[in-house]
Amino acid sequence: MRFGYRCEECETAVWLASTRAELQWLLTRAHVVREVRGHLSAGLDGWMDEGLAFVDAHDGHSVIVVQGGR
Repeated sequence: MRFGYRCEECETAVWLASTRAELQWLLTRAHVVREVRGHLSAGLDGWMDEGLAFVDAHDGHSVIVVQGGR
């Protein structure tokens, strides 16, 4: 299975190389991840960068974690 985010208003989705639990964690703690990102010289993991970019692009919308087939 693969997991990702879906914006319910825009009906767009992004599929990320991560688990459902990690995506839910990022979604509920995006404000913390943004703060930590500013202090890391190596940057975030790729899935975190992609996920955070999606969440930021859909700020104020209903973004949910979704599961899809391979």
